[in-house]
This record gives sequence, C-alpha cells and structure tokens, in this order.
Amino acid sequence: MNGRVLIIAGSDSGGGAGIQADIKTVSALGGYAATAVTALTAQNTQGVFAVHEVPPDFVARQMELVLSDIGADCLKTGMLATVPIIEAVADAIDRFAPNVPLVVDPVMVAKGGAALLANNAALALVDKLVRRATLVTPNIPEAEVLLGRAIPDRAAMDDAARDLLALGAKAVLLKGGHMEGDELVDLLAQADGTLTAFTGARIHSRSTHGTGCTLASAIACGLAQGLDLVPAVARARAYVRKAIETAPGLGSGHGPLNHLHTVAEFQP
Repeated sequence: MNGRVLIIAGSDSGGGAGIQADIKTVSALGGYAATAVTALTAQNTQGVFAVHEVPPDFVARQMELVLSDIGADCLKTGMLATVPIIEAVADAIDRFAPNVPLVVDPVMVAKGGAALLANNAALALVDKLVRRATLVTPNIPEAEVLLGRAIPDRAAMDDAARDLLALGAKAVLLKGGHMEGDELVDLLAQADGTLTAFTGARIHSRSTHGTGCTLASAIACGLAQGLDLVPAVARARAYVRKAIETAPGLGSGHGPLNHLHTVAEFQP
C-alpha cells in the first residue's frame, strides 16, 4: 500500500462519516488506513442519537500499538469528544510520532446539529493539537468557535484564515461551504504568507454527510503519499466533489457520499 494514515476519530454507525468515511477515502485513494477509535456513535442520516466515549488510555494504547508496529506517514484526527481524550492523543503523538505530519479536522458538530466536542474542549484542542498541526481544516462554524468571532462573508475569510494560522498550525484550510451563494470557496493559508483560493460551483445535494471527514482524510492520504500541500488539497477536493456527484442517495436525511468511485486520475 502507498501511504500509511493513522486516523484518530469517532465511529459512525451509519457509515457516512467518521472512521468509516476515513477508511473508505484512504483506501479509494490507494493508501493504507489504520485507526484509533475515540468514540462510538449511534447515528444514521437523520442525526446522532447516542455517543459512547472510549477511555482515553485505551485511545492512546491503540495509537501506540499501530505506530510501534505498522507506523504512519500521516496522522489525521477527527472527533475527539473530550479534553482527556485530546490530552491522551497529544501525549501519544509526543511519545510515538512526534515528527509525523498531522492533519487536524476540528470536528465539533455533526451535520444534523449534534455536539461532538465538549464545550470546554476547544481551548485544549488548540493548545494540544492545532499548534502542532501540519494542516487544520475548519469549516466556518468551527473557525468561528476557534476565533471567538463571526465570519459573515467571503470578504472576512482572508483575515480569518490568517488569524487561524496565528494559532500555531503550519497551514489552515478554511472551508467556505457554509457561506451563501452558488460559488464555493475554500481558502488555504500557509505559514509563508501565501493564500490559495480553491473555487467551484456548489453542488445542490442532500448527500453531504461526512464531507469534512472525507476531505481531511483525502488530504492526509495525499501527504502520506508524498504530495505537496496544494496538490494534496486539489486532489482531495476533486475526490470529494465526485463523491457528492455520484452519491447513492441513501437514507432520508443528510445522505452519505460515494467514497469508492475510484478512478485513475486520483492515483499518485
């Protein structure tokens, strides 16, 4: 397999987001996915109905055993749920993978509105993981929590991306899907001061469950395979777009993507 990605995130019983989406994404792009599960969720396309958190020491144990044997070329975090889990993940990274690239998807709220991060955990997420990240991938609501202010329109995204970068990560991908309008803009800010805008026409679809998890894992896979950041983001966005366009239309709520639309152009 080409590119080992250790995914540290929650499980989605509906298969559309979380660990399940992450594994499908990395596999479809030719990488190898390993996992450390942080929480079990009981959910479907209509929402999250229950969450069972994994003990922090067991999360760390999963990471230790994978990293000491299989290893990883990139780490990706998703749903971390609580401060103790965040702290356990950060400590395990320090001990077993201090120099491995890290993609942090600051998962806070599910597509249906359920909270996936404790109210007191955002500061810990910044202090323990965002500061050491190769890339952080917040959507607009997540970025507003991290910055403590509103990001009302496209014009505000440039300053927001730069201010997010000041939190310590090497790069920030501020995702603009929550903005109004038919043109969707994702803004990549890098530590060297460059801002790269990725634009595309909005796809009007209810099959958008797990888009954030999928995008972050696709980028992590690209980095694990040796792609530079901009090509990794571009490939990941194209992959997600195709996954939405060819979604199977399952469920009566926010449906899953088609993660397994493997085509030759996505192979490195």
